[in-house]
Amino acid sequence: MRARYGVPLGITAGIGATAAAGLVYAAGFEVRSFRLRRVTVPVLPAGMRPLRVLQVSDIHMVSGQNKKRRWLQSLAGLRPDFVINTGDNLSDPEGVPEALDALGPLMEFPGAYVFGSNDYYGPKLRNPARYLMEKARGAHGLNGNPPAQNVVHNPWEELRDGFDAAGWLNLTNTRGTLKIDGHAIALTGLDDPHIKRDRYARVTGGPDATADFSMAVVHAPYLRTLDAFTADGYPLILAGHTHGGQLCIPFYGALVTNCDLDTDRVKGLSTHTENGNTSYLHVSAGCGTNRYTPLRFACPPEATLLTLVAKEG
Repeated sequence: MRARYGVPLGITAGIGATAAAGLVYAAGFEVRSFRLRRVTVPVLPAGMRPLRVLQVSDIHMVSGQNKKRRWLQSLAGLRPDFVINTGDNLSDPEGVPEALDALGPLMEFPGAYVFGSNDYYGPKLRNPARYLMEKARGAHGLNGNPPAQNVVHNPWEELRDGFDAAGWLNLTNTRGTLKIDGHAIALTGLDDPHIKRDRYARVTGGPDATADFSMAVVHAPYLRTLDAFTADGYPLILAGHTHGGQLCIPFYGALVTNCDLDTDRVKGLSTHTENGNTSYLHVSAGCGTNRYTPLRFACPPEATLLTLVAKEG
């Protein structure tokens, strides 16, 4: 068999077939292979009962995604103590009713939320390779993306109103408190750093001294926000945004995080240290994708049930 550019045609065909099979798997199976991860985090004061926290993130709802909608609804069967939604619920201006329907059973539980850029702005069709090239060049650096221009505005107000009507706390650059079995759980949140909407000066000051436990919530885990929360003494930070890398290499991991967080912490539980303090950081890989890149590889969609327990020692 003749070679093309020095590569036997049989090998070229084999590479092409492997790539095609990988694409079919990533787009046809894994992107809908929803998983629940369970994580235990030793952060509570001694004597406080464990708390079960369900984190959902990066749903990127598009009209017609019925399997995702049913799976999200089924998570209510876990009966968490409270729910944290770390943003990017939408990837379609028409997706608000279905996002609210998907989360409806979970809104029967106490909860709180922050928004991500895709809640505010609709996605644009573009070359997916730009995602990798921009990261390789270090585009946007420490400060997130430049302010959005020439974008489709999503009806995020309807999403906000639905969450608020259910009693979920809006943590947009503010603080709030949930009462769980007589315990005061203080939450501090930021708007999305990826589009420069975070205003830490509005929430500075550290954990609420009157609460039984305090934690921090943000959509995109940019280092400036992690540094600020950790320096202020928050024991736990929840974030999303990264999609866990979305297209990962088996036995290697993620190539990108879509922010300035290192790839070793692109998803799951890790720690962050700043100013002599160390916080636990949990980054959700999320359960959706941008509507124009509906692929996942070696990074299945997920939600996480975090069990918070008393600190060791």
